[in-house]
Amino acid sequence: METIKREIAAASEQAISFRRFMELCLYHPSLGYYMRSEEKIGRSGDFYTAASIGGLLADTIAEWIVNEPFWTGRAAETVRIAEWGGGSGKLAVQLLDTLQATAPELYGRLEYISVETSGYHRELQSSVLTDHAGKVRYYTADQWYRQGPWVNTLVLSNELPDAFPVFRIVVSNGRWMEKVVYWDEEKNELAEAERLLTDEAVLAYIREEHIPCREGQQFEVNLAATDWMRSVAAALEQGTVLTIDYGDVGEELYAPHRMNGTLLCYRKHVASDTPLQFPGEQDMTAHVNFSALIRAGENGGLKATELMTQKQFLVRNGLLQRLQSHDARDPFSPEARRNRAIRQLLLSDQMSELFKVLIQKKEPPS
Repeated sequence: METIKREIAAASEQAISFRRFMELCLYHPSLGYYMRSEEKIGRSGDFYTAASIGGLLADTIAEWIVNEPFWTGRAAETVRIAEWGGGSGKLAVQLLDTLQATAPELYGRLEYISVETSGYHRELQSSVLTDHAGKVRYYTADQWYRQGPWVNTLVLSNELPDAFPVFRIVVSNGRWMEKVVYWDEEKNELAEAERLLTDEAVLAYIREEHIPCREGQQFEVNLAATDWMRSVAAALEQGTVLTIDYGDVGEELYAPHRMNGTLLCYRKHVASDTPLQFPGEQDMTAHVNFSALIRAGENGGLKATELMTQKQFLVRNGLLQRLQSHDARDPFSPEARRNRAIRQLLLSDQMSELFKVLIQKKEPPS
């Protein structure tokens, strides 16, 4: 809190953009939520991801990888998976375990790259990936970009762009305004206000996205996500980008029924729309605009081949075939647990419909 208060006090208007506030809360080098040495995913954390559910997401990604034409005919070449924001490393170890067991030839020439900002998460990943230590390298984002251009590479992310800091904008009296955060001395707490939106990059995004100027409606603008996609595309000479996250196309995100936008916070598995509370102690996310990601990728030479729901991706890559017969008298048998996990992935809270899978590809210049 003191770090945020100092930055607010130093600002010319004694206020900082919501984007900067969210960046401090999540990514401050020592105090940010994602940078702190505390468990965030799972029962003891604040939220679950699909990788938390029995390794099934990794199984289906492995199935997709093995059957991808991208890997065909490259028996003498090293292939790479570059996972961005791998967190605890659970998806990485599950994916490598599955590929080792089901596709040993591919595993033998595979290099796994973890692109991770958090030192805490790099340590977690290193501790769970000991069986695959010779396969894994760790890079920061800048290091990965500098090592490009990459070939024979799959860029993989699971719930990454939704955690990038966003601008919050709103239409007030027919004008575009942005949300800012200031310190209310009288109430001794953080507070929000609005100021005229002047950021040229955000205004350009509004025009490009055709965001409706609808009085009172709030929107999130995730320039960090589109910047990331353009940078990944530029560093990739030939390969595929697989992005798994929750969100939708722009038309849906800007619909009239979303008057309050999509920003949510998660703390101890409770969702709220109170981002000013518990700075640095809660997750903050916004729905991903897949239309904007597709356009950003196209600017860097990526071709969007498919955008589907996570449910479609899972079913297409054999999730239902993983259902197993079991003795119904034992609900705790491995088979029964696995079947419940499959149902949870496909049915629980409609998450498999809310989550999307975007596949983009880049071929080398002819």
